[in-house]
Amino acid sequence: MTATLLGALSVALGAFGAHGLKKLVPPETITTFETGVRYQFYHVFALLAVAILYDKFSADWMRYAGICFIIGIILFSGSLYILTTLKATNTVGLSGIGAITPFGGLFLIAGWIAMFISIMKK
Repeated sequence: MTATLLGALSVALGAFGAHGLKKLVPPETITTFETGVRYQFYHVFALLAVAILYDKFSADWMRYAGICFIIGIILFSGSLYILTTLKATNTVGLSGIGAITPFGGLFLIAGWIAMFISIMKK
């Protein structure tokens, strides 16, 4: 269920980035936003794979993978969306939010590793 909602959100955010965002921010900021959408969408498919493989492989490790993917999407893509919003609203003082992005990336990597471990345990 989470994957389907995040997938719908990916499409909506992608459409906004392609059509509405160009009026609000410079091109390099659009690239940042698009990176968030792209990684969110990639990991929607990873979450769907976790759901499909859950019964076939180690359920605990698949659960860890799913949790890591969700946390990773929130931290990685979410921080890029916040950075874009800050740029669009000319908000200053919160630009350090970009420091969160790599932690999101680490969670995404951890999700893939947990998925690997789950499959290897079979």
